[in-house]
Amino acid sequence: MSSHSAVSLPGDPPGGRRAVGVWGIGVSVYFVAVIFRTSLGVAGLDAADRFHVNASALSTFSILQLLVYAGMQIPVGLLVDRLGTKRVLTFGVVLFTAGQLGFAFSSSYGMALASRALLGCGDAMTFISVLRLGTRWFPARRGPLVAQLAGLVGMAGNLVSTLVIARLLHGVGWTAAFAGSAAAGVVVLVLLLLFLKDHPEGHEPEPFPHQGAAYVRRQILASWREPGTRLGMWVHFTTQFPAMVFLLLWGMPFLVEAQGLSRATAGELLTLVVLSNMVVGLVYGQIVARHHAARLPLALGTVSATALAWASAVAYPAPHAPMWLLVVLCAVLGACGPASMIGFDFARPANPPERQGTASGITNMGGFIASMTTLFAIGVLLDATGDDYRIAFSAVFVLQAAGLSQIFRLRGEAARRERERLVASRVETVHVPA
Repeated sequence: MSSHSAVSLPGDPPGGRRAVGVWGIGVSVYFVAVIFRTSLGVAGLDAADRFHVNASALSTFSILQLLVYAGMQIPVGLLVDRLGTKRVLTFGVVLFTAGQLGFAFSSSYGMALASRALLGCGDAMTFISVLRLGTRWFPARRGPLVAQLAGLVGMAGNLVSTLVIARLLHGVGWTAAFAGSAAAGVVVLVLLLLFLKDHPEGHEPEPFPHQGAAYVRRQILASWREPGTRLGMWVHFTTQFPAMVFLLLWGMPFLVEAQGLSRATAGELLTLVVLSNMVVGLVYGQIVARHHAARLPLALGTVSATALAWASAVAYPAPHAPMWLLVVLCAVLGACGPASMIGFDFARPANPPERQGTASGITNMGGFIASMTTLFAIGVLLDATGDDYRIAFSAVFVLQAAGLSQIFRLRGEAARRERERLVASRVETVHVPA
């Protein structure tokens, strides 16, 4: 069965070069946010030495950052729906740039934690804003591809962390590397203030009443009641976190300490995850845009492949897994990010334009809650077992099983509601006067 992921309605934005330019500015903000977010992934061992902390304390950096990020998703979604993209992105850039600067000059563990929390707060304001920008500037049928491209640009930011920040750390040192990278935040802030617009002329959103706490409750409850929103959240939860955990913190220690690789070789494998993500993102975006029914098979297939590759590498019956298996693991992990974007393709058609930010916030919480939980569990298990990565990394399977159970529970109702909306929108389109 083949169909577009959304019906193109008469009021759809036109897209075009101007849309690409404006959206590109928003995506550049997200690109820088991801560089800052993932910079700790290549600095984990350096951070442990700098602040004299163990595995559990080291994982707290990423856990706190993700806790702030996840906790901000619904408030940010509400802010985007109410204030618009430009204002929210501006707040985000100021906060994550301040956080990166603070991290550069941190001399104590507590100061470093506060800086990562500030960074997570600003980072939380970027991706939902970029998704909203895409829905305001491009036709609905382009939604899946635009979302995947945004994710691809984010992974390019991860690539910069892996290739550039890692080299800067070992070249100019901690403070210069992190402070120097913060300059990118100033650049995108200037571009954002000068050139970004919330929507094209003639496509202003209809005024929507905002009534304080009543409005907040109405937005959240209406979004949550949609099974497509909940299914999207659980798809995001189940697919995203293995790669996030690997790239954000535990991949480098696992490859160096458990697999006996050099930092340079481990860095190359982390780069492979990012490159695989970028390639798979383009493929998944095209497939979902053309074949709506492929969403769930792609997501479930990615979860299955990830579990198989993860188990094979972690439980390999030898002290070290062979290089070919680690390469396969990293290539498969590259599909996790694109698969998580499919969650938004369930939530987007389930909600009207005035709830897109809120619904995206709920969906985006999923993967980050799973990542935060797994980061913490791995750190605790490593300390409890004397750095036994086989036991610690098995925490991934528990989260995958929990997510899959919810996906299977919700998929039928979400599909039924989506079919009903599609039929209704076609009937409305037929009756629109010429």
